[in-house]
Amino acid sequence: MIVNAKSRRGQDLFEQACSLMKGLPFPVDAHAVEEPDQLEPTLKRALAAKPDLVILGGGDGTISGLVDFLTGTGAALAVLPLGTANSFARSLGIPLDIPGAIDVIAKGELRRIDLGMIDNDYFANCASMGLSPQIAENIPSGLKRWFGRAGYLGWAAYEFTRFHPFTLIVGEGAEEKRLRVVEVRIANGRFHGGTELIDEASVDSGEIVVQAVQGHARRRLARNWLNSVLRREARHEDTINFTGKSLRIATEPPLPVSIDGEVLAHTPVTARIAAAVIDVMVPRAS
Repeated sequence: MIVNAKSRRGQDLFEQACSLMKGLPFPVDAHAVEEPDQLEPTLKRALAAKPDLVILGGGDGTISGLVDFLTGTGAALAVLPLGTANSFARSLGIPLDIPGAIDVIAKGELRRIDLGMIDNDYFANCASMGLSPQIAENIPSGLKRWFGRAGYLGWAAYEFTRFHPFTLIVGEGAEEKRLRVVEVRIANGRFHGGTELIDEASVDSGEIVVQAVQGHARRRLARNWLNSVLRREARHEDTINFTGKSLRIATEPPLPVSIDGEVLAHTPVTARIAAAVIDVMVPRAS
């Protein structure tokens, strides 16, 4: 078990998780990692022992940042949702509390799932262009850790006032589609920012979904998020979806791409699906 102890709740919940895992029918080698740049070498050392299961504790960014190293190793993944949004855990149906998530590890089942890719970088759940990367690039250090989702939403409201629509270009040549948009979501799961936004996306569909929120004014984005939070049918009125194994995506102007909350690329990029590449512990089907 490797826990990002600098994630919002990681330090507080690490000991609780260790205590609860004493009841599992197998031993767990637990590591609390306080420096984010030590997560990767800690995981690599753990993988050298050829474990059957790797438990990652943290937010969506932690999962996406480390999942690249699990593919092809034969180790299955389990998730302790310790972040702000926990969109990946939500897409898998994993409880967001520590006892519930550990119960899935003890009594759940393995599910073979897809991962998304931006160019050659795997991601677990959702990448985006528009307001989310703008927030991720500019949010003050420690704000999410100390104030949680309320702090994140407050900063998002501030960045919203500085945000501008942009042009999305999907495909190339004769197949190219151009449209004016206020947000783009590249999804392997239904949730983004902790909200169910992309109904058509699934972790085992074998396709990537690119969802664009169309519009020339930022109020269209606010309307779409409100309708999505309230689960109104009107949430579909502003969106258009593109699906496929691989999609070339550009923007005017070029923009940063947030991958599960971390800005790791800039347009143009190729979004694609890596089908059935990893086993994950999920709740047992009833």
